[in-house]
Amino acid sequence: MTERTSEEDRLVEKLLKIEALFARPATEGERIAAEGARDRIRRRLRELERAERPVEYRFSLPDPWTKALFIALLRRYGLKPFRYPGQRRNTVMVRVTATFVKDTLWPEFQEFHKSLQAHLEAVTARVIAEAISGDSSDVEVRSGRDDGLEEKEFRA
Repeated sequence: MTERTSEEDRLVEKLLKIEALFARPATEGERIAAEGARDRIRRRLRELERAERPVEYRFSLPDPWTKALFIALLRRYGLKPFRYPGQRRNTVMVRVTATFVKDTLWPEFQEFHKSLQAHLEAVTARVIAEAISGDSSDVEVRSGRDDGLEEKEFRA
């Protein structure tokens, strides 16, 4: 249990460092200290909104975890995610400046996503190995069908 807690602590620390890098720190000391990163990014967003007209963006996200991460990041910076009736549940709309999306929001989201994805994959592999099977090898690749069996398909 302690291993998992310290692993999660390291992940949170890494995410805070990622945020600090996108906060455009003025000094090396700010780069090291993650404190205030969110406020610096919010100030930058407000400056961009005064200089540049917001655009309505549509993001299509592949799964509920990615969507939850993206929505949390939007809300962290005071942005209001939404969707229109008839849009898919994996669609997230937001009105924001193009510069903020290009320079901060999307690159930061990608770094967060990459870190969380690696963490989730490691946790999943560990839990499967401990609880179900230690054999984590991929499926056998067969050259062709020669048994004449009917094929049925299931999708998760």
